Amino acid sequence: MNRSGTVAILGRPNVGKSSFFNYVTGKRISIVEDVPGVTRDRIYEEVEWSGRHFTLIDTGGLETGSNDAILKQMKRQAEIAAELADVIIFMVDFKDGVTAGDMDISALLRKSSKPVILVVNKVDTVGPPPAEIYDFYNLGLGDFISISSAHGLGIGEVLDAVLGYMPEPSETEEDEDVIKVAVVGKPNAGKSSLINRILGEERVIVSDVPGTTRDAVDTYAVKDGQAYCFIDTAGLRKRGRITDDIERYSTMRSLSAIDRCDVAVLMIDANDGVTEQDTKIAGYVHDKGKACVIAVNKWDIADKDIKNTDEYKNTVYDKLGFIRYAPVVFISALTGQRIGRLYDMIRTAAEKAALRISTGMLNDMLNEAIAMVQPPSDKGKRLKIFYMTQIKVKPPTFAVFVNKADLFHFSYLRYIENCMRQTFGFEGTPVVFKIREKGSGDEHI
Repeated sequence: MNRSGTVAILGRPNVGKSSFFNYVTGKRISIVEDVPGVTRDRIYEEVEWSGRHFTLIDTGGLETGSNDAILKQMKRQAEIAAELADVIIFMVDFKDGVTAGDMDISALLRKSSKPVILVVNKVDTVGPPPAEIYDFYNLGLGDFISISSAHGLGIGEVLDAVLGYMPEPSETEEDEDVIKVAVVGKPNAGKSSLINRILGEERVIVSDVPGTTRDAVDTYAVKDGQAYCFIDTAGLRKRGRITDDIERYSTMRSLSAIDRCDVAVLMIDANDGVTEQDTKIAGYVHDKGKACVIAVNKWDIADKDIKNTDEYKNTVYDKLGFIRYAPVVFISALTGQRIGRLYDMIRTAAEKAALRISTGMLNDMLNEAIAMVQPPSDKGKRLKIFYMTQIKVKPPTFAVFVNKADLFHFSYLRYIENCMRQTFGFEGTPVVFKIREKGSGDEHI
């Protein structure tokens, strides 16, 4: 997926930002009420337009002159979104005309270096715009686009303008020889310390206070001729515990880092073990089809009664059974213990995620697996597997053509996967199957 960037919708309360957001995303995510200040936090969603993907953020309204504590917090939320967005949609209300609040916001935006698209909402009539609309040139932001979020008028023109400020996907593609690694985990697991150990210098702020790292930071390293891009991310907390306004945006950046990585390094605090939040992070990595390495950090200061690697590894897999393909390494980011081994695992996981298997080799393995264990049957009807072929990589994805998909029981699919892993490896990467009934065009996962 070619993600182009991040777009924030800013404006005073009740100008229609959430209506626009809901229309574009096709989901009723933002609460829409005719009361200023309903949207207090940033809400974000992935959007596709003309084959391009970007993240759209709905924000609480900017009320520049208010002393109300909640409105101040909403203002801070919006300012953070504007700071970290690539493009800003500044929305105003045609029915209100140009207000003092609009003038204040436009003054702030003119000082930023971000491209700003001025959108005049609630122009609910078709045809030539009313003469009063030209008053919005007084905001000093140049041309504007008139829309009606309620009726869906002019939305496409706004999205076209957004893409006009985004680089083409080919321009954003990074060198394929560089392995992009997202270092993820709950706060204070030692992610920044690991990056610093890898780089051999203090390039990332380190603190024992959870949540020090606010944004995703890309840093590069070369090991044994292989280039790596390490994406240090803010620690991911349980959603209910995300109370700091900056940290909400950091969570989005962390998930975005996972989206664009080749390999995710899930860092687990040795003394804390696998927590519920670690499980959720691992689940997100798995659902996105990313290769994964589990790094148990702080092994040098772990309690003596847990210092049995085999037992600890079994405990990890008991709680993270859905990513048993991910290798486990016991490290110390502080002392550098087994960092070299971590590099090897990352490289192997990236190679296996990009591995292509010829159709001939796949079907030789498949025929041998079927000969050893016959496919299941139900009510006298036996599953027939005709052939298998690989259709993509990252993660390795295979189309399996069968007579009837309903007969392909999950347990037999797991057996086939295990046979593939024994034959071809696939250490560190998920394997995806698309089950297709031959000749029907139907597909099942």
